[in-house]
Formats: sequence, C-alpha cells, structure tokens
Amino acid sequence: MLDIPTPVIAYLLTFIIEELSLAYLLVKKDGCLSAWGGKLAVYGVSNLQAGEYITEQVFFLEGLLPLDDFPLFLPRMKTEYGICADVHLFPSEEGDWVLMLDATRDESHKSLVQQQANEFSLLQEKLIKIFQQESNQN
Repeated sequence: MLDIPTPVIAYLLTFIIEELSLAYLLVKKDGCLSAWGGKLAVYGVSNLQAGEYITEQVFFLEGLLPLDDFPLFLPRMKTEYGICADVHLFPSEEGDWVLMLDATRDESHKSLVQQQANEFSLLQEKLIKIFQQESNQN
C-alpha cells in the first residue's frame, strides 16, 4: 500500500465528499437495500426504504446487481435530472456497494472538446473546398 500522509488523505476525502457529491448504497445479495448515505438527492435518489428491493427504488440498477464478485465501473451515467455520475459497483462481505461521484464537470469538458473538434473539422472541410475551387479556376 502507498505511504500517503494523513493530511493528504484527509484533503482527498473532503474533496471527494464535498466536491464530487459522494453518495452510496449498500445492497444485500438478495437485492434488498441495507444502508445508504451521502448526497443521494443530487442524483435524484430519495425516499429509500431499508429491506425493499433496490431495483424498485433506483431503477438504473436493474440488471446490474447482484455482482459476481467483480467490481463494475460505469463512467458518466446521466441521471434523469441531468447530473452525470461515475458509478462504481463493488462487492463486499456485507453486500454490493454502489458509489456515485459527480462527473458533470468531466462530461461538460468532454462535450466542449468534442464541439471544438467538430468545428475544426468543418473549418478544415471548408478550406479544402476553397483550395480545390481555386486550383480548378487556374
């Protein structure tokens, strides 16, 4: 394991909890919700009931749980509220954990880069057409 100073770990934990809107669910292997916490409302998750099937409460988890002892990472999943979340699912002895971290900033950055690349492509196509027209006229 890495030897990471306690202040660095504390800073990272605070950053993840506050800036990335950490939220979590613990789901027993039978599919029932056991525990939850963090900023679930950010992702549109509310009115949870312990002991009830998670797929009846958090619909995007349908078909993902229970895990087969291997973690699963679903990057930049969009919620119905427009929040983009990195969803980490990983097994433990208590059940399967679902960890959500806000990825809206990453998604916005990716979209901006994609938009700029598209604009550059269009500009390049226009320039090629102009050069072709000029060479045909000469």
